[in-house]
Amino acid sequence: MPEPTTSVRRDVNFAVVPDSRELSAAGRPSRWGMRLLRGTLAGVITTLVVGIPTDIIDTPVFGREVPVRVWELPVLLATAVLTAVWFGIDKPEQSERTGTPAALGVVLTFFAVGCPVCNKLVLLALGTSGALGLWAPIQPILAGVSLTMLLAAVVFRWRRRDCTTSSCSV
Repeated sequence: MPEPTTSVRRDVNFAVVPDSRELSAAGRPSRWGMRLLRGTLAGVITTLVVGIPTDIIDTPVFGREVPVRVWELPVLLATAVLTAVWFGIDKPEQSERTGTPAALGVVLTFFAVGCPVCNKLVLLALGTSGALGLWAPIQPILAGVSLTMLLAAVVFRWRRRDCTTSSCSV
């Protein structure tokens, strides 16, 4: 009987590269796990950075002259979710500045959900009656604009992400 044509070479090491699930099981975080962690941290930080100074999250450090309106908490939570999603998506391969609309959306949310008479810039520009009469009615519009900007930034980043079979597979 002839010997098989394949030879076993002892000097060559054939290592099998594990997929991302095996890496996760081995204790190293997978790419999806890192995205999830990065997005969650960004969402929590956004909630705290916007919610505490605007006193939507009640703390003894900050106060509000005008009570929290019904739409402000959902806008804050939607901002946090969209920010988390934006941070959870991989950056595009090219070095493009895609973060400007997202950052501007979060800043607009800060002005949209803030107390109209607690904002010193608005008080200096419009006075107390102007802050309540002019600024307060504009705030829901600002909230809509900020959420639209954040949603557009998420969609833009999603469409521009680097999507190869190894990075987009679950």
